[in-house]
Amino acid sequence: MKKLLTLLGCTLYIFWFAITAAEGQSIDWRNAKNGHLISTNGYCDQPYVVTLPDGTWLCVFTTGAGGEGTGGQHIVSCRSKDQGKTWSKPVAIEPSGTESASWAMPYLTRYGRVYVFYDYNGDKIHSLGSRKNIREDMLGWYCFKYSDDGGLSWSSRHRLPVRKTSLDLHNDWQGKVQILWGIGKPIDVDQGMMFAFSKIGKYMIDETEGWFFRCDNIHQEKDPDKLQWTLLPEGDHGIKNPALGPVNEEQNIVQLSNGTLYCMERTISGHPAESYSYDGGRTWTTPQVPVYLNGVALKNPRACPRIWKCRNGKYLFWYHNHGGWNFESRNPAWVSGGVEKDGKILWSQPEILLYEDDVAKRMSYPDLVEQDGRYWVTQTNKEQARSTEIPASFLQTLWSQFDIDRVATQGMVGQWSQEQLSGGNRQDLPKADFHKGITLDLEVSLTDLAPGQPIVALEGGHGQSIRIETGTYGSVVVTVNDGTRQDSWNSDPGLIPAFGTHGVCVTLDNGPKIIQFIVDGTVCNGRDFRQYGWSRYQADMRNFSPEYLQVGSLKTGQLQPTGKLTHLRIYNRPLMNTEAIGNQRSFGR
Repeated sequence: MKKLLTLLGCTLYIFWFAITAAEGQSIDWRNAKNGHLISTNGYCDQPYVVTLPDGTWLCVFTTGAGGEGTGGQHIVSCRSKDQGKTWSKPVAIEPSGTESASWAMPYLTRYGRVYVFYDYNGDKIHSLGSRKNIREDMLGWYCFKYSDDGGLSWSSRHRLPVRKTSLDLHNDWQGKVQILWGIGKPIDVDQGMMFAFSKIGKYMIDETEGWFFRCDNIHQEKDPDKLQWTLLPEGDHGIKNPALGPVNEEQNIVQLSNGTLYCMERTISGHPAESYSYDGGRTWTTPQVPVYLNGVALKNPRACPRIWKCRNGKYLFWYHNHGGWNFESRNPAWVSGGVEKDGKILWSQPEILLYEDDVAKRMSYPDLVEQDGRYWVTQTNKEQARSTEIPASFLQTLWSQFDIDRVATQGMVGQWSQEQLSGGNRQDLPKADFHKGITLDLEVSLTDLAPGQPIVALEGGHGQSIRIETGTYGSVVVTVNDGTRQDSWNSDPGLIPAFGTHGVCVTLDNGPKIIQFIVDGTVCNGRDFRQYGWSRYQADMRNFSPEYLQVGSLKTGQLQPTGKLTHLRIYNRPLMNTEAIGNQRSFGR
């Protein structure tokens, strides 16, 4: 009996292990809920990490019992010895009190001291005219504390010398009180350190411009009173471009291999803006909208535009890939990869990095941790701060986008040539699991742009289908139907003229439930036509099991009135945009 129970127990364990392993394989690392919690105690923002000499992660963030900007907001630190899986109890850098302390940015010196730079309402301002109990977490002083024991304890408070400039003198307090904040981490610059922040000309965050603090002796001088601080740029005005609107803020910087400084910021123009300094930050080029290698302008709403330089000399840019002007729609988070060329950063077209199931959640204020050849991103939805490991293979693929020209094979269910696609007959499809999503990668030739020409359809049981046809103004439309709900989305107008052969890739990503189009190597982002180039769908396609495909019209086997489908590949997963670009570059080979 004992042997029987032991055998039964082993069998159940093996069965449980097999199920757990299968579930583990289906876990989508991009789903933020699958990351590790750093904190979920009330409000939580800007979880930024430095890696201590012994490998411990030290995270600092802004927190409070209430919502953002309410009383008692303060900054804390916590530690992780297992690469973000578990965290120690938070230690107060500034305790909760009447005056807010916010927006902590950590920096590790070469000798192991950690500095934290932050806002502090040192002027004890709680009213503006007749307005009482105003939000005061961006008012007052720029301060710092430091720790020589890895964040277990913190020094007394020190104040940075923020000189008053034109924007300060014209603010609501005529310069008697300054309004400012920062969102990036300080970086190594030459033999010292530098960080960016924003000054505000009108309460609460209107009329903004970028400034920088530089300290060239922070690695040698341990007496905080002898640190040499320089406020840049020189002169009375920070970096801004009024043509992009009155909001030029949340600057963060990297240094290129030739010493040039590069700054990214957010605006309310529907785009981020980039600027270069060739003299150590003393002067800057006028911020301009960055573009992808194909000349299409990057898009971002009024949300954190975070950049990082990785140890391999390449770059990452976190943003939200749509042209909104307000604080909304920060889900999902997208990423572009950057490479240096001729003293500039070239940006790849975007990929989905992280998402939340609740589309109303706003993910932002991330940080990148790089250790032992692995990558993690921390981020917050203002309530939970998490860390997520990003597969190195994902980033390597992203960085390969500039020259990739190979066909993706993983997840390919089948591919069909022009000869196989002619004739108009339905073709059975092999059985495959499409719960992650589906990609249809095709090559199409048109001689007429009339909308409504059927191109290809995949049909399943119970009314399920995916249909692709021509749309209006030189676009292609995909319609998905789960038997109950139906959604449609089209590629950006004007990308498909009525001549030539064109690569069209449509992906249905069942994780964030997003439709994307890539046309002739261009990831649709709406360009000047619309805010979004991608769309969410409500239809539940996780159980979609296509049984056959139909090309063009059932009667004629071709597009109507003219045209032809010359190549088709189907995948049982959403290809990365980079993979789709590689596929389209390889067409005809």
